[in-house]
Amino acid sequence: MTLIDSDPDTGLAPLKFAVAKNLAAKTPAERDAILANPGFGTHFTDHMVDICWSVGGGWHRPRVQPYGPIAMDPAAAVLHYGQEIFEGIKAYRHADGSIHTFRPDQNGRRLQRSARRLALPELPVSYFIQSLRELIAVDGAWVPGGADQSLYLRPFMFAKEAFLGVRPAHKVNYYVIASPAGAYFKGGVQPVSIWLSEDYSRAGKGGTGAAKTGGNYAASLLPQSEAYENECDQVVFLDEKRNVEELGGMNIIFVYKDGRIVTPQSESILEGITRDSILQLAIDRGHHVEGRAVSIGEWREGVASGDIVEVFACGTAAVVTPIGVLKGRDFLDEQPVGELALSLREELTDIQYGRREDRHGWLLRLDD
Repeated sequence: MTLIDSDPDTGLAPLKFAVAKNLAAKTPAERDAILANPGFGTHFTDHMVDICWSVGGGWHRPRVQPYGPIAMDPAAAVLHYGQEIFEGIKAYRHADGSIHTFRPDQNGRRLQRSARRLALPELPVSYFIQSLRELIAVDGAWVPGGADQSLYLRPFMFAKEAFLGVRPAHKVNYYVIASPAGAYFKGGVQPVSIWLSEDYSRAGKGGTGAAKTGGNYAASLLPQSEAYENECDQVVFLDEKRNVEELGGMNIIFVYKDGRIVTPQSESILEGITRDSILQLAIDRGHHVEGRAVSIGEWREGVASGDIVEVFACGTAAVVTPIGVLKGRDFLDEQPVGELALSLREELTDIQYGRREDRHGWLLRLDD
C-alpha cells in the first residue's frame, strides 16, 4: 500500500492576520471549569479564524475574531448546493506545557483534495498550518492538560456567495473553530458493535467519498440510526460489489494470522491520516500492509476460519477502536479482539502527547 506522502508547499509569504480580541471571553475560572469535564464538541474557545476568498482577490482579509454566529445571506450557495468541506485535527499539551499538533501538512493536503472535488479553492498548506498557529496564539490556554485530553480543531470552508445558479461559487470563506475534548473512552477502550448496512451507501464510484464533505456524513445518519435500532454502536458500508468501505466516520483495518494487515482501499474511501499513521507504525514493527478490496464474504469467512484474528477501526476522535461484533439482518458474528490494536493505539498516542520518540517527524509545535 502506498502511504500518503509529505510534501508541504513552500515559498509563500505568511498571511498578515488582524486580531480582534473577544471582550466577552471566558474568565480563567470559567475556562478551567469547562476543561475539567469538556466532553466532545459542546464547548468552544473564545476566538475563531476567518479568511475570505474570491475569484478576483484570491485569499484575503485573514483575521482572528471573537467566536460567534456567521452572517450569511439566505441565498448563500452552501445552503442550496452543499458546497462545503472540513477537516478534523487535534492540538496536544505536552508535559512541559508546550502545544503540538500531529501531521498538519497531511490534513492541509486532504483539505486541498476535498476542495478540488467540491470545486472550491485550494487553501495553500502553509496557510492552513498558519491558521492553526494563529488560533493557538490567542486561545492556547484552552488546550487541556489532562490524560487523553486535547483541543479539537475544526477547519472548514464553504461557498458564501449569494447566487442561485448552479456553478462553483465565486466567494468562499475558510474558518477554524476549536473545542476542548475529553478522553473519548471513559474507563478504558471498549470494543464496539457494528451494523452492516445493506440498503444504503455512503458514497459511490465517481462520487464524493474520498472528500471530507458534510454530505457524506449526512448520508450516513439514517443508516446510523438503523444501527442504533439494532443495538449497534456504528454502521459499516459496502460498495456496489459488496466490498467493505468504511464506517460512518472511521476507517477499518483487518489483522490476519500470518501478520498481514489489510485495509479496504478504493476511490470512494476517505484517506484517513490516523489510518496512515497506524499502518506506518505497523510497518515499522515488520508487518506487511496491504490496501485492497475486501469483500464482506472475506471478512466473515476469515473470522469464522480464524484467518482474521483482529478487526479494528481508526479515526481522529477515537484514534483506535476494537470491533467486537458484526451484526446483520440475519447474523451476529463475534469478532476476535487481540492486542495489536491497543498496542498501536498506545504507541500513536504516546507520540502525539510527547511521551515517546517521534521518529517520523510527525509533530509540529504550534506555540513557538
